[in-house]
Amino acid sequence: MSERFTEFAEIPQQFVKEGTQFVNRCTKPSKQEYIQLCRAVAVGFAVMGFIGFFVKLIHIPINNILVYVSPPLLFHAPYPVLSGGGA
Repeated sequence: MSERFTEFAEIPQQFVKEGTQFVNRCTKPSKQEYIQLCRAVAVGFAVMGFIGFFVKLIHIPINNILVYVSPPLLFHAPYPVLSGGGA
């Protein structure tokens, strides 16, 4: 039973140890690297935005063709008009 407990307790300790080693190995990016990263992200956003825009632009007419409803008549009465019999 104690073997299972020690084995179970080792897992978080090992995770924390590896995490601290990873953080200690990491370095901050230089200003040039940071600017390059920001440009790459901005270009990615722009490309994805243009793709979304053109997909929407293409699908609007297709959707209108598929879901077309004829416009109502100009002089359409809201209720049926009964002929004859004046009051």
